[in-house]
Amino acid sequence: EVRLVESGGGLVQAGGSLRLSCAASGYSFTDYVKVWFRQAPGKEREGVSCISGSDGSTYYADSVKGRFTISSDNAKDTWYLQMNSLKPEDTAIYFCASDTYYHCSDYADRVYDYWGQGTQVTVSS
Repeated sequence: EVRLVESGGGLVQAGGSLRLSCAASGYSFTDYVKVWFRQAPGKEREGVSCISGSDGSTYYADSVKGRFTISSDNAKDTWYLQMNSLKPEDTAIYFCASDTYYHCSDYADRVYDYWGQGTQVTVSS
């Protein structure tokens, strides 16, 4: 069984930091894209960031550029989202996702078969 398990969410004040983790088991996503999405109440799901396992390239939504950093540890089949300078508008449920795509282009519009359960991030003002 393929599982993605997120951790690291929580409550933080504006300007603070959190690091989310997504640990995969049951399948190796080393060569494929590893993605973070988020969904705030009443809003559509938004692609936040993507890292390609094949060439290491990274993509970010404009709303998080310069504040969030995606990374991966292939030995652990785990990827991370370091979130700095958090803003109240970053409040959302964050989901990790992956599938057998090699590159991150159009990552936010693709279909993913593998999803984590979501972790709540709340940023207070």
